[in-house]
Amino acid sequence: MQNYFNSADVRSVKVIAMGGGSGLSTLLHGLKQYVTTSGETSAADGLPCISDLSAIVTVSDDGGSSGRLRKELNLPAPGDVRNCIVALSEEEALLSRLFQYRFPAGEGLGGHSFGNLFLSAMTAITGDFSQAIKHSSAILATRGHIYPATTSNAQLYAIMDDGSTVRGETNITASDRRIVELHMDPADAPPLAAAMEAIESADLITIGPGSLFTSLVPNLLVRNVSDAIARSAAVKVFVCNLMTQANESLDLSASDHIRALYKHARHRFFDYALVNRTPASPQLAAKYAEKRQSQIEADVDQIEALGVKPVLGEYLTEEVHPLEGLIARHQTHRVAQDLLRLMMELRDSPVPALGRES
Repeated sequence: MQNYFNSADVRSVKVIAMGGGSGLSTLLHGLKQYVTTSGETSAADGLPCISDLSAIVTVSDDGGSSGRLRKELNLPAPGDVRNCIVALSEEEALLSRLFQYRFPAGEGLGGHSFGNLFLSAMTAITGDFSQAIKHSSAILATRGHIYPATTSNAQLYAIMDDGSTVRGETNITASDRRIVELHMDPADAPPLAAAMEAIESADLITIGPGSLFTSLVPNLLVRNVSDAIARSAAVKVFVCNLMTQANESLDLSASDHIRALYKHARHRFFDYALVNRTPASPQLAAKYAEKRQSQIEADVDQIEALGVKPVLGEYLTEEVHPLEGLIARHQTHRVAQDLLRLMMELRDSPVPALGRES
């Protein structure tokens, strides 16, 4: 097995997490516990530290507060970026609550989150969305870097299984048709140079969890990004979703998710796939079944047939959301630990033995 470590000290690793939506911010919350800036090279549990953590975030949302700001101010969607800033923030109390505060009413203000407005104002002041993210991250003392996948005001459009074309993320997710292929307009939306440099120097690149077509695939459609991932010497890990999603991934197994990502990236690059094996409670399963959603099948043989090594873990936790009720969430600290344990064992042995593979 190749030497994956670009970092000078193999006891610490450089990590890139790619995605969007609540999945990426959940993963970042777990990974940030291992970020060090004090020269430490191992965490208290003996796992490697993260010397550099970066998130590459999709910015194609066109609904809600983000969508309104995109249309009115012609800037990339700030919502997923805002969630990542909060997830990586050291100031998780008051400032994070302020960034997530959503105005309940007010002409022109109702429905907007303060963080979205703040990023929009900072973009106007600096003249650059990526600089707005950088300064906002500094204010909240984030333990990592956040890069939008592109600063172009790009829009998604999908070819559906009946041959029709649906434009805009909101319309795509609302459609009853199955997505066959996703495209970005403009097709040559450029990436940030800093994000490309981070991919090149990474030791570990994760993609997922997140909505397959509207959070994960869009990053791979940005010009040269999938090529850079394929060229990188990093370990590449797919972190699979827990449940299928209406209008995006109904009836798709874990291997189907990987195939869809490969189709759009035009590269086969994953080394490992982290897949949940914890069964949902009857109450949770029944709630998701109301929308024809179910747990994603961990079809291990098919994953291996793609040349990807499955890592099965106890990743499902059940939470009560104030608006949505009982929901499935990743056990974020366990996912972070397994990712770093994988890196540690790759360093120490050519064949990792996490004890969770099939």
